[in-house]
Amino acid sequence: MMHKILIVDDEPNIVMSLEYAFKKKGFEVFIARDGSEVESIVENTVPDIILLDIMMPNIDGYQTLKLIKNNKSLEATKIAFLTAKNKASDIEKGLKLGADKYLIKPFSVKKIVSEILELLE
Repeated sequence: MMHKILIVDDEPNIVMSLEYAFKKKGFEVFIARDGSEVESIVENTVPDIILLDIMMPNIDGYQTLKLIKNNKSLEATKIAFLTAKNKASDIEKGLKLGADKYLIKPFSVKKIVSEILELLE
């Protein structure tokens, strides 16, 4: 079965490197540049995992996570924050809001892929 991942980030270089890595691992990859694009994507597909940045234009990652958590069709979808916000209070807030994992930028693509695969086991 092909896993579906939604990458939500406004930094094109990050999106490109992650998209390439996950496609190489056999994922079907969807891209959103901010939280507002997430809603239209999840109307048509239910990702197994959403990799979510926090600091984005329009709708930030925290607000996006709340929208995701309020969507019944996404109940089984895992959420991993991938962000430069690395204070203990940021991590605590992200996990308290319901993220399954909290990953810090800068990152190794190989490590992110392995963390996501672990989350999907």
